[in-house]
Amino acid sequence: MSILVRSIAWLLAAAVTFATLGPPGLRPHSNLGRNGEHALAFILVGLTFGLAYPRRRLLIAAAAIVLIGVLELMQFWAPGRHARLEDFLVDALTACIGFALAAAADWLLTRFRPGPALTSEGPAE
Repeated sequence: MSILVRSIAWLLAAAVTFATLGPPGLRPHSNLGRNGEHALAFILVGLTFGLAYPRRRLLIAAAAIVLIGVLELMQFWAPGRHARLEDFLVDALTACIGFALAAAADWLLTRFRPGPALTSEGPAE
């Protein structure tokens, strides 16, 4: 399953990169508005990368914030695109929320995972 989640995470990252730097006419649009679209995309990116790399979640989250900033700055050179501080803040914050959701999901799965059966018979004699 790890390979599947990692593949999905990288495909989402590629899709977000294309939507960020590609021609504006090819970018998907929804009724969520610009901030809503950004939030949804980066929550999914944070969630999938958080689930894909649980042992390196903090490092991956830090790298994601840096790369989100790089993507935003690269828009200065992409025709028809505009770099905005507001977009960076929404993207970085929602990616972190996605990572937090992944950590919460891991915690819940380990907390409620069935373990060895406990008996109330006491110690063996």
